[in-house]
Amino acid sequence: MGRTGIYACGESVSRDNSSELVVLFSLKQEASASIGGGTFTYMKGMLVGDMGKSYVTNKDVFHTFFQYLPNTLYLGGSAVIIATIVSIPLGIYTAINQNTWKDTAGMIFALFGTSMPNFWLGLMLIIIFALHLRLFPTGGNFGWKSLILPAVTVGFGLAALITRITRSSMLDVMRQDYMTTARAKGCSEHRVIYKHGLKNALIPIITAIGLQMSLVITGSVLAETVFSWPGIGRLVYESITRRDIPMVTGSIILCSILMCLINLVVDLVYAFFDPRIKAQYSKKR
Repeated sequence: MGRTGIYACGESVSRDNSSELVVLFSLKQEASASIGGGTFTYMKGMLVGDMGKSYVTNKDVFHTFFQYLPNTLYLGGSAVIIATIVSIPLGIYTAINQNTWKDTAGMIFALFGTSMPNFWLGLMLIIIFALHLRLFPTGGNFGWKSLILPAVTVGFGLAALITRITRSSMLDVMRQDYMTTARAKGCSEHRVIYKHGLKNALIPIITAIGLQMSLVITGSVLAETVFSWPGIGRLVYESITRRDIPMVTGSIILCSILMCLINLVVDLVYAFFDPRIKAQYSKKR
């Protein structure tokens, strides 16, 4: 039958019992064919949480996905928080000190962050901080210490991207007339930068954070695999290697829905930070 058939029949079936394998694999193939031929039936089942069962574990796909989802949200949220705390102040600082060595240093950091593969960074962090210094565990989910290295790995690239966007947005805002007017009124430089400048530069920054949040949650396969983090990325990776078609299909569909929900939340957040957008929605009503 081959490895695909053995995987498809689940862990409870012995490799030596070939007749049992053939029967179970045939039944599962018929079920897959019916799902493939009846998209409406599959979508109808998805609305009530019925997305089939895993070929490998024989567990419900919908419930398995949501068992792994909290760990991915935990990792992704931590990575975005770390990236935001580092990148926004750094982006503002480099914009204020444009064309100086401080600006150059910040852009070198951004260049390294966007160019460095996160799986390589993760391996380097494991070697230095887990194997040599023994400050953190090498992988798994055993408390807050297990979160530090994967969150830094995922957040490093995000911080670099958000730094560049923050710098570009701040430079554009700092050239506006209302910034000159605020200084002419006698406002302190700190108030001009953070109240008048940052507030008007937030829309592109929020867009970047929202897009990266959705990508981190649905696409942190490499980081979760390197650190053996029990999240959605690792679930999808293991399902692909085991040819667990229902689990892969269900996970991709649910991740797509999750990305749409995150983008919707980002659009709603726009109105909170920019009164002009809120006013547009009010006029339409």
